[in-house]
Amino acid sequence: MAETTILLAQAESSAAPADAVQNGVVVQDSAATPAPAGEVHATTEAEEALVFPPFDATTFASQLLWFALAFGVLYVLMSRVALPQIGSIIDKRKARIDGDLKEAERLRGETDKAIAAYEAALAEARKNAHGIAEETRTSIKADLEGKRKGVEDDLSKKVAEAEARILKNKDEALGRVSEIAEETAAALVTQLTGEANAKDVAAAVAEVVKG
Repeated sequence: MAETTILLAQAESSAAPADAVQNGVVVQDSAATPAPAGEVHATTEAEEALVFPPFDATTFASQLLWFALAFGVLYVLMSRVALPQIGSIIDKRKARIDGDLKEAERLRGETDKAIAAYEAALAEARKNAHGIAEETRTSIKADLEGKRKGVEDDLSKKVAEAEARILKNKDEALGRVSEIAEETAAALVTQLTGEANAKDVAAAVAEVVKG
């Protein structure tokens, strides 16, 4: 369209007189001289270059076609390749997370069971320890009681034996005292009277001892 306008302008300029007289001076009209074809073509390309290609109305159809093709290819790639891969990754990740959660729940259950078993064993051990301690105290008490009774019996026996020996020694000592007293009294009577009757002396000593 721009080339057609330029050609019409050239035709009109060629029909006008080549020269014009202004104030008695011959002036050559620049419009009357046709421009070279190369200059006209360059001017047209420059004017066309001033239009931004995406805004060029003559290329809207091809732009829409390429846009539709690119969108279709991108949609196919996303729906057939990218989105399934992303979905697969998300599913795997979700399955792994679910598995980890189940494993954590299982381990927590086992931990709770282990803690409960430990507490039960500890309570049983404390109970057994209390029973063992009570049994030990009872056994020690019975043993001490038996030993105490044995010691008391032994002491009683020894005390009885000692008392018997003391009584025996006392009787022997008393017997010796009577004998010594009789001998002493007989000696005194003999010195005083010159003669002592043994029976009389013994009777007198016995009378004194009985007292």
